[in-house]
Amino acid sequence: MRLRMKIYGILVNRVPAIQQTYQELRKQNEGRGSAWCALLWMNLQWICGKRSFGADRLNPDKMKKMPKDTSESALSWREDPREFAKRLATYDIISFDIFDTLLFRPFSQPTDLFFIIGEKLNYPDFERIRVEMEQKARELSFHKKGSWEVTLADIYDLMEKYAGIPKDRGMAVEVETELELCFGNPYMLKVFAYLKESGRRIIAVSDMYLSAAAIARMVEKCGFSGIDEFYVSCEQGASKSEGELYSRIAEAKGRDKRYVHVGDNRISDVENAKQAGWHAEYYRNVNEAGQRYRAEDMSAITGSLYRGIVNAHIHNGLVEYSREYELGFIYGGPFVLGYCQFIHEYVREHAIDRLLFLSRDGDILNRIYTYLYPEESGEGKTAYVYWSRLAATKMSAGYFKYDYFRRFLYHKVNQGYTLAQIFAGMELEDMLEGLYTCLKEKRSGLTEDTQLTDGNVDDVKEYLTAHWQTVLAHYEGELEAGKAYYSRVLKGCKRVAAVDVGWAGSGAIALNHIVNEIWKLDCEIVGLLAGTNTIHSAEPNMSEPMLRSGRLVSYMFSQAHNRDIWKFHNAGRGDNLAFEVTLESPQGSLKKMQLNADGECEMVYRQPEIAADKVAQLQKGIIDFAECCRQLVSDGRGILHISGADAYTPLKLFMQSGYGSCKELVDKIKIGL
Repeated sequence: MRLRMKIYGILVNRVPAIQQTYQELRKQNEGRGSAWCALLWMNLQWICGKRSFGADRLNPDKMKKMPKDTSESALSWREDPREFAKRLATYDIISFDIFDTLLFRPFSQPTDLFFIIGEKLNYPDFERIRVEMEQKARELSFHKKGSWEVTLADIYDLMEKYAGIPKDRGMAVEVETELELCFGNPYMLKVFAYLKESGRRIIAVSDMYLSAAAIARMVEKCGFSGIDEFYVSCEQGASKSEGELYSRIAEAKGRDKRYVHVGDNRISDVENAKQAGWHAEYYRNVNEAGQRYRAEDMSAITGSLYRGIVNAHIHNGLVEYSREYELGFIYGGPFVLGYCQFIHEYVREHAIDRLLFLSRDGDILNRIYTYLYPEESGEGKTAYVYWSRLAATKMSAGYFKYDYFRRFLYHKVNQGYTLAQIFAGMELEDMLEGLYTCLKEKRSGLTEDTQLTDGNVDDVKEYLTAHWQTVLAHYEGELEAGKAYYSRVLKGCKRVAAVDVGWAGSGAIALNHIVNEIWKLDCEIVGLLAGTNTIHSAEPNMSEPMLRSGRLVSYMFSQAHNRDIWKFHNAGRGDNLAFEVTLESPQGSLKKMQLNADGECEMVYRQPEIAADKVAQLQKGIIDFAECCRQLVSDGRGILHISGADAYTPLKLFMQSGYGSCKELVDKIKIGL
């Protein structure tokens, strides 16, 4: 035994990346042979210096790809639960595995539950120690009794002896945490409900250190009420993994009966059941099904929770979701949830009177925020308000003149825009004739189809500069309408936060200038951004003074925060689109504000660029992700706290995935393919 463990330590535990790969292979393969061959090959590569395996740990998502031509859930979709139940009901006794079959934990690895227990016990490195003590307890049991089976009490005898954690308290916290976090498999809840109607005898069988009584409480809490008997390896002294537990059950209940077992382990639940004369139905482990698609380059606890929640929802086999829904649930969900948590913390710590979610990016953010923190919405501390970069650029042109020309002219040079289109975008159509007259003096061949180019852009700018007061006069009506609108929005407020996706923060900066310098409403506007301009931007330092002063605050990255992401993120590659598409709204962006005949402010919108039904699916995915996270604990607080770096990682995988560029998928969504 010692020799075996020593060999195992050398081949498996010496290199963490080899250990992780081997353990994944052991879960996925039917036998030990192929996993051991792979293990020997990895060690040979490591010894010969062909692979350091260090890069595998530094960039574990490098080879990850999303399914290209289908949704993920389609790959795990199962037969209708009623049909499956009908087939099971032809047997005399129906047996279910418990964990990862009837019950899910919200983790990609079951031992990651120990992180939460360690948090409750305020004990550092608890997860590693708990795993070590369980292994030690099993070794002691094998030496004394010839069996690897142990109880939770056996494990905590050693936890108390070697780690100092009181046995009774440790056991109570572990059972409490299991009970708190486990939830029912949606697919099996349907199957179970149909089986109960058939009146067949149902038992539950598990290789586990928890008692049958504790497991029964968990199963009852999760909706599986009425299981006739529980058979747990630690109490039976026999296990599914060695096959003996099936024989004991058949001996006790009668070998003349027809048995069927349902479980997620190909060896313990399928092969060993069949060898004992039972029939078996394989239910693929949801974490195995989703592992190849899930982002791993995340912090330990948040990453495991994220993967566990997504895999359980997407791969349980009950529903085949659309690609738009999965874009929202898998990639947009953690970003929006984490951003809302960040916003909430900022509001709480900085005495913000009101939170403004700027249209359209703020649509789904506002919905999730008010869902998570309804008390703030009830107190009038949140508002969805109409604003856009277009409106901000026009209304603040008197002060941010350089930005006006940059956005309307220089960002559109040599991109096929005609001068008529450029002036229509600025709402200066009546100034076109003057422009043509001015340009014809310098250039011949000028027509309505003349495009804005690097050869004439400076002339256009000079013309507008020469007639600057006329330009500004075009926006006086918008400023008047905007004042009427924001006077109501900001009534009674001295300091508010405006939420946007990013990237330069110009929307919030312009709004702050207009509110205080033009409208004289005396209310400070702080801009909260998902991310900032990056090193790849033509203006990487544009917002640095505002970030330094706190007038802008970034969630995911900036020069001073998560600088590695700041260096990676590239708007020119289409990375901004990955975030912007998750915040899509069915309403078009704000074109301008204007006063109607009654003197009330009304909004004029651009045409939406994305189909309403696809936006609905996208937002439904984000909402469902937030609900899954919030419902994990009874008090509704949720346990998934998502940092900016962790929120970025799934979307980074989306950017580099097999869809090609993000823009390709975004364009497909927009045109309804």
